[in-house]
Amino acid sequence: MSASNSSVTSSVQSHNHAPTEGEQPPMPQLETLISHLVAAKRSLSSINHLWRANEIVTSARSSLEESVVVSARAGFLRRGLNNQLRLLYSVRAEVEEVSVRGRSEFADVLRSLDGADARLKKTLNLLRETIVHASFRPEGEDPKCLHDFVDERGVEELNTRLKASIDRTNATQAELETSNCAFDDELKSIKEALGNYRTATKLASSRTSASSASSSVSNASLPSLSSIPSMLHSLEMHAQEMANLLESLVRHFDLCVTAVKHTEGGGAAARSITGDMPAGMNVSGRVGPNIEDGINANLNAPLDPLSGSEYREMVNVLIKDATEAEDVVMEIQDRIGEMETILESVLGQRDALLSVYSATTSVYEHISSLATARLPGYIAEAHNFTRVWNEEHDSIQGGLADLSDLNALYDCFLEAYDGLILEVSRRRHVRHRVEKVLRDARQKLDLLYQEDVNAREAFRVDQGDYLPSDIWPGTGREPMRIEFQRISGGNLKGLQAEDPAAEDVTQVNPKEEPRHPPGSNDDGELIPELPKALVEQAIARLKARSRNSL
Repeated sequence: MSASNSSVTSSVQSHNHAPTEGEQPPMPQLETLISHLVAAKRSLSSINHLWRANEIVTSARSSLEESVVVSARAGFLRRGLNNQLRLLYSVRAEVEEVSVRGRSEFADVLRSLDGADARLKKTLNLLRETIVHASFRPEGEDPKCLHDFVDERGVEELNTRLKASIDRTNATQAELETSNCAFDDELKSIKEALGNYRTATKLASSRTSASSASSSVSNASLPSLSSIPSMLHSLEMHAQEMANLLESLVRHFDLCVTAVKHTEGGGAAARSITGDMPAGMNVSGRVGPNIEDGINANLNAPLDPLSGSEYREMVNVLIKDATEAEDVVMEIQDRIGEMETILESVLGQRDALLSVYSATTSVYEHISSLATARLPGYIAEAHNFTRVWNEEHDSIQGGLADLSDLNALYDCFLEAYDGLILEVSRRRHVRHRVEKVLRDARQKLDLLYQEDVNAREAFRVDQGDYLPSDIWPGTGREPMRIEFQRISGGNLKGLQAEDPAAEDVTQVNPKEEPRHPPGSNDDGELIPELPKALVEQAIARLKARSRNSL
């Protein structure tokens, strides 16, 4: 509408205007002017859109302020969370490394223990399978194996000690695994919260993209918070334009009231039409003057006289503006619709930021709760496992050394028994050689003795009658005789005197035929008679051990 409408209100005559001869065609009838006045009054209901525009601008400004605060808080939390997440996963990796390394070392130790235990059991089985030859034992005794001479209490005590160390390690390892599983559950919960955060972030991006595509405020995309100020500026411009449009409608209404009142019979109609003006016509001083006061002042103001040309000019302007009033109302509606769309986009971006902030705080709360309440326990469990494992590892290593020593001792026992068989065989061989020497010596001594006796007897026969008996007392004596004396052996160097196999030195006269245990020699030494096959088996076993040790 033209702004020149305000200039048409000049002084008029108080009587009704009537055209004279030679003037232009008659002006519109009163009914036409009244219809325009009614339409103008109806258009003033657009004041509600102006009120809504003011609410939209206020809401958008509040949303912008809230979005700025929320975005700053979310950004601050997000930067802190990145560091906390890296630290958290680093702690989990270290705890897992402790668990994996402990399991690996424990498994290696158990394999070593199993190997040592298997070797010891194999050696013990060999002791059980090796029957002591009956010639080594007293007559009538039940058969015994080498294992009967072994005290297994040391083995049982060692196994009990190792089992206690293994059980304690297993229990501590199970506690660590339970702790790590709980830690993983915590991380899973945090991952779910992070998934919600990523979903909220994607939704925020999609909302921003959608608002950018649907809004005609700017040709640029609106991917971030920086787009909201431009939308707020657009809302303010729309609100200002709507206020200007409403002011033009008010001026048109004023013009219609003036025209009706200056038309014959229109005063009462004008008062009737304007008597029930809708309440709440005020608008804020930001967007225009107090419209209601202006309208009321115009309705109650006295009429100024108008000339015919002035009246015609006013009516012409009114007719022209009446054709444009509907367009003005439509423009106000379009602008309020555009503002609603922009506000929806602003609120959508604000809600998206709030959603992102909520998801961010959820992640933060998960991590904060974990770090303050449960994370120290998970770390302490890893330290406890390391401490216990170090203690038990030393104990198990000591037990492993003891198992190896026992196995070596029993192996030496087996080897010593085979050596004993060979030693007995050697002693019998030596004894056979001694007996042979003794037999040979006895034969030679007996031969010399007999020769000496025969020679002395011949001398006595030939010369004895001629020699006085007192010339040499030994003339008639027999030659000496040699007898062998067997003396039982004492203790070898390094053996205890209380060894039951050792006896005091005893002289044995072979003529007296002393009694000895079966299988013993005349000097009381017991040298068993072993089968040749037993000796050969012992030799074979010793050779096999010698090859295996190379």
